[in-house]
Amino acid sequence: MDEIIKSVEAADNPNVPALRPGDVVRVQLRIKEGANERVQEFRGTVIRTRSGGNNANFTVRRIASNGIGVERTFLMRSPRLEKVLVERHSAVRRARLYFLRERTGKSARLKQKFS
Repeated sequence: MDEIIKSVEAADNPNVPALRPGDVVRVQLRIKEGANERVQEFRGTVIRTRSGGNNANFTVRRIASNGIGVERTFLMRSPRLEKVLVERHSAVRRARLYFLRERTGKSARLKQKFS
């Protein structure tokens, strides 16, 4: 049974490093617009990661203009992910950082983890 599942699974994307909640990342994603293809960048904080083979994903949250929060979920194994760059790690004590949704300004900041 395991052999059948492994034959259907997609290969790991080598451009996605190990991510943890609290990481500030820059995700470069290939976007197709008609016949053209371009790279769009989405910068924010990883608020959750989910494992699960082909369905493994991570959610990134950023604050757009006028203080509106925008969240976007990316598949770990997607071939559309051009590159994921980890800019910094934050010291967090939870696996899901949903409490950041209600916070704005200074209270939404996370302490940087130095290792």
